[in-house]
Amino acid sequence: MSNNIGWYARRLRQMSPVEMAGRGADAVRRLAWTRYQVHPGADVGPPPGLLTDRTFPTPLPVGAIEQVSTVAAAGVIASADRILAGDWSLLGTRRPDIAEPDWFLDPVTGHRAPQHTLAFRIDHRDESETGNVKAVWELSRHHHLTVLASAWWLTGNEAYAEVLAEQLRSWWAENPFLSGVHWTSGIELGVRLVSWAWVRRLLHEWPKVEELFDSNPEALAQIWWHQRYLAAFRSRGSSANNHVVAEASGRLVAACAFPWFAESDAWRRDATDQLEKALRANTFDSGVNRELATDYHRFVTELGLVAASEAAAAGWPVDQNTWDLLAASLDAAAALVDVTGRPPRQGDGDEGRALVLDDPELVPWGQLLDLGDAIVGALPWWPSRRATVVSAVAAALLPDRPVVTGRPRRAPQVFSDAGITLLRTSPEDGPEIWCRCDGGPHGFLSIAAHAHADALSVEVRHDGVEVLVDPGTYCYHGEPQWRSYFRSTLAHNTVEVDGANQSVEGGPFLWSQHASTEVTRTDTPEEGVQTWTAHHSGYARLDPALRHERTVSLDPNTRVLTIIDNLTGEAPHSVRLAFHLGPDVEVVLSGSRADLTWRSEAGPVSATLHLANELRWNVHRGETEPPLGWYSPGFGHRVETTTLLGVGAVATALRLSSRLELPATSGAGSGRVSSSVEEARG
Repeated sequence: MSNNIGWYARRLRQMSPVEMAGRGADAVRRLAWTRYQVHPGADVGPPPGLLTDRTFPTPLPVGAIEQVSTVAAAGVIASADRILAGDWSLLGTRRPDIAEPDWFLDPVTGHRAPQHTLAFRIDHRDESETGNVKAVWELSRHHHLTVLASAWWLTGNEAYAEVLAEQLRSWWAENPFLSGVHWTSGIELGVRLVSWAWVRRLLHEWPKVEELFDSNPEALAQIWWHQRYLAAFRSRGSSANNHVVAEASGRLVAACAFPWFAESDAWRRDATDQLEKALRANTFDSGVNRELATDYHRFVTELGLVAASEAAAAGWPVDQNTWDLLAASLDAAAALVDVTGRPPRQGDGDEGRALVLDDPELVPWGQLLDLGDAIVGALPWWPSRRATVVSAVAAALLPDRPVVTGRPRRAPQVFSDAGITLLRTSPEDGPEIWCRCDGGPHGFLSIAAHAHADALSVEVRHDGVEVLVDPGTYCYHGEPQWRSYFRSTLAHNTVEVDGANQSVEGGPFLWSQHASTEVTRTDTPEEGVQTWTAHHSGYARLDPALRHERTVSLDPNTRVLTIIDNLTGEAPHSVRLAFHLGPDVEVVLSGSRADLTWRSEAGPVSATLHLANELRWNVHRGETEPPLGWYSPGFGHRVETTTLLGVGAVATALRLSSRLELPATSGAGSGRVSSSVEEARG
């Protein structure tokens, strides 16, 4: 176990008495379950309570394959061929062993996670014990196997099915009940069950599928073990975020697709109740996910859609409130994207997926919206989408499309409960200016595991090109300095005071003190100036306290975005204002003038940033001690980008005004960003 006693103390302080009691009961249960461990190599017989009727209840209907577009099919087949050739990457790291995987290898560190150790004795937070556990777990979500299954369904090529079957048999043999690292996290078990259900469905016409699943003692034991584990050990309390949704979704999918056990009916009822409650708890009324981490909005919505569709196909539909919530989540997702279909970059993101039946290189957000279109229907204002395999099979599987009413007639710009406001111009009026303003809660639940210290930050894009960027995530485990940087206040387009984060970091997935934010004004008329004002309490803990208020306004007619920061306190503080430029933006700083350039499809675009003389401005790029000037395009990747950092001080009050003028053309245009700082009087 990790010897970080301080972390455990901080973690306990974030738990309620009810949660501590529940976790105590889990600890007792783990001790009792030690005797159930099955060691690799042991003979595995059929689980108790196995039913004699093991008909697979929900195969795809005849003719479903005809609904798949040729482009989507070609993408899946090309991806499956790359798997067979060993040309594959996961979380930014190549996996040349993908055709014959080592299920315990961390390709980042070369470390091999425990295979024979009782799962309850493995500390997956300790990299010296497991390696980078995220990299170890990812392969065992078996998304590459659903790609192979999808390719077999489309082509009948025996090679795809044979490799898939061999890998499943090896995983089942090497990971028996409670042995090794793959039994240490419920979310992994839940996602795996979804993958297995769809592998079985897509291989339904394969002559060897019953031998692989229906009559295979190891397969039957694994499906039963996974459900038994998830029924007993649930994410609870401060950890009941996207994990509990994945656990419930996996349980519901498995209980519907594999109703082969004496417990199946009870598991299905319990999983349905758990999923409906978890989705409601994890989602604002507006449809935005409460973790305020864009990637997890997509992940949770996708999990809910897949599980609800599976349940409907099995004749066990979720309630109407759940369908309404999923439709709201889809509408929010469609409204948040920019003109190119790219979502915001808010909070953590690890590219988690519920189900992968298409080319994984396709934009996941577009796949989500296409799936949503197939299940609940797209609204007229939704962005265009590419047809996918997953949407075709989901539509074929679903008996009837749920009826959802009361959906928005135009794309909303304000999500008050989530504190998200979009200021944007219409694409019909020239290259879109898209600006996300962050005025929401710090995160979800007491630990806010996937939150960043980004209160009052902004993202700005011009015609889809990132001008002012959110840094992304990069990593979770193994590199604490980088984990802290990418979620810090300094890494976002906002103001840092006295070198401190707005919220207090307690660990890589723990915030021990949260900044609260209040939005005091949102005005987004269809014509005219759009305005947003908010302030946060993060620096009230300083001695003496300091208040930060920000107003952002966009004039669509002049195409000017203005950011005004007001800092007020009772004594001097140091301040740093950061502008993080997109990775495609080049900058030349000369005194207080920064010339920005980037290229669009139509040609070069330029802007000028006039920086305040009252602050000392410098260019930072790709620095490591400490980190500054970085951007993560995806989990496991980081690239250098440019940060313009202004350093100064506030005595009692300071007003910072930044003005961004963007061109009305997407190429060969010019714009100007100006920033001024003045001491407030009176």
